[in-house]
Order: sequence, then C-alpha cells, then structure tokens
Amino acid sequence: MALRVGDRAPDFSLPPAPGPDLVTLSSFRGEKNVVVLFFPLAFSSVCTEEMCRVAEERPDWAGLDAQVIGVSVDSPFVVQRFAVETKAGFPIVSDFNKEAMQAFDVMYEEYFGLRGVAKRSVFVIDRAGVVRYVWVDDDSGVLPPLEEVRAALVRLD
Repeated sequence: MALRVGDRAPDFSLPPAPGPDLVTLSSFRGEKNVVVLFFPLAFSSVCTEEMCRVAEERPDWAGLDAQVIGVSVDSPFVVQRFAVETKAGFPIVSDFNKEAMQAFDVMYEEYFGLRGVAKRSVFVIDRAGVVRYVWVDDDSGVLPPLEEVRAALVRLD
C-alpha cells in the first residue's frame, strides 16, 4: 500500500547522473518542502509532457519554497539526458535498483511487458519529512493534478 498522508517519508539517495553525486531526500529536512514526482519512463510522451510542465511552472514551485525531484527507473545516463532535454532545472534521479519505488510502494508489477516501472505519482513532503499530500494513478496516461500539488504546498506555509 502506498504511503499515506501523515506517514514519514522513506529516505532515498539516488543519482541524477553517472558518478558519485547523489540526491538525498533527507538532506532537505528542516530546509524545504519536497515534491517527489515518480514517473514511468523518460522520453515517453506523457512523462515528457509532465516534466516539461513542471519545468515551465518551476518559478511557482520555488516561490513556495519547494524542492522538486523527479524519479524514474531509467539509468543515470538516461535521466541526465532527460533533465537536459526537458529543461527541468530540478533533479531527475535514477531509481534503477527500484529501492525508492518499493519504499513508496508505487511500482507496477507489470507495465506493457516491463517489470518494476514506477506508477505516475506525487508526494508532497513537509520540512519535517512527513507526507502531506499523495496522488497515485494506475493509468500512466493521466497527468498529476499540479494545481492540487501547489495547493498542498500553500497549506504548508
């Protein structure tokens, strides 16, 4: 069962590119609210649309003192390129080993013949590391309700 509002968010440390640098969720504790966006596969049409929309609206997110992190099962090489091509301006990280997806319980068992792909989902995590908003959809063709996500952030400040 996916995390619920009020649960403590599991920590993760994931690479945004090949190499030793990692993005660690707990590093934002006490500093910023965090929006974690799990998405199935980089460069697919809906995932590209989602990351581009979030990138275009990034000034709104920053104004809410929120750090956005995109998470995909794609390799560090792929997420690095995807972040560049979508002009994300926020980290998109590789959960190649499926640890974060399992911890947040948002992994498809089977996705068009592939195993271990993230469900499109959003978690808003407050500065204390507590989940304050959850959206998970089994239909990977549905974009997250970004207006609801922003409203959840506004309620935190």
